[in-house]
Amino acid sequence: MTQQNIQIAVPAMAEEEWEALREPIMSGWLTQGGKVSTFERNFADLHGAQHAMAVTSATTGLHLALAGLDIGPGDEVIVPAFTWVSTANVVLYRGATPVFVDVDPVTYNINVDAALAEVTDRTRAVLPVHLFGLCADVPALRNNLPGHIHIVEDAACAAGAKLGNQFAGTLGTCGVFSFHPRKSITTGEGGMVTTMDSALADRLTILRNHGASVSEEARHHGPQPHILPDFDELGFNYRMTDLQAAVGVVQLKKLEGFISERSRQAARYRELLADIDWLRLPDEPENGRHAWQAFVTYVDPAKAPMPRNEIMRVLNEQGIATRPGTHAVHMLGYYQRHFGLRDSDFPAAEAANNNTMAIPLHNRLTDTDLERISDALHDLAG
Repeated sequence: MTQQNIQIAVPAMAEEEWEALREPIMSGWLTQGGKVSTFERNFADLHGAQHAMAVTSATTGLHLALAGLDIGPGDEVIVPAFTWVSTANVVLYRGATPVFVDVDPVTYNINVDAALAEVTDRTRAVLPVHLFGLCADVPALRNNLPGHIHIVEDAACAAGAKLGNQFAGTLGTCGVFSFHPRKSITTGEGGMVTTMDSALADRLTILRNHGASVSEEARHHGPQPHILPDFDELGFNYRMTDLQAAVGVVQLKKLEGFISERSRQAARYRELLADIDWLRLPDEPENGRHAWQAFVTYVDPAKAPMPRNEIMRVLNEQGIATRPGTHAVHMLGYYQRHFGLRDSDFPAAEAANNNTMAIPLHNRLTDTDLERISDALHDLAG
């Protein structure tokens, strides 16, 4: 018999998500409305945040955050070199300059000392990424940065992650989460911005809705639904739909269970793969909680039986999906052409780009799947 493919990630949805769509569909209110408000309130409560604003994606959430902080031309934003490209792209969307720094070679999160060394009088923000669900050391940044420099957490992978007892998204000025299907909870596409700053939350709420002074829901249910609001800000259409939020409300209730199961799978991987000397495995943090958006290994090029890409090809032929952890943005064509960057400029990011390998981790994996993946990796050595 042909073995079934094991995907890198599969959303964990069931009848509850399907049923949750009924109310917005039958009510006819499909765009941002009551379901979005409920999702925002529940997300904020779970993460200990004062405010949460739902948006169309983490990318638009990051863009919105920088806009809300008035970051623009002439400003610099420090960005880790090993991250998804949107972390850097949003800086360019604002006309600001991304300043890349290297990452820690073990955690793959921003190298704090490297970031602090790049601070200038033009630095307006640092964008630490909680990569793969592991919180970056935001307190170390905050304790050493000038007070006027904002910390915008790219928490795309980190719903439910903690540093100590504090949740991701509450460590800096604001945090931005993703609900893409490869994340632990999903709304298809979508994102969330969290903050403890009420004035910033008010501004982001206006900016995500074209700059309107009043939301469509508030206007519709108010005394003059026929009167258009004022538009005193240049805003964007970054609103989440009630259809997405209805699914998000259900998914959020499952987040704690999802993380618990992913943590169990990660521990099982560490048991099964501990004897493979050419494969470095991620660990649980000593202080906090990993959200385990992905299980990202490191293929040691000096010890591995074949290069990382060849290993990925062989596993793919056996029906086991893998992916690079992510990419090093400074190695991408656009950034090399426009900023004169070289692969070797950030050695830890370059090594992570070339040698990290995510293996399947999601809430539909079985123990049999984990053992099959382990057997395939062991067989590579012959």
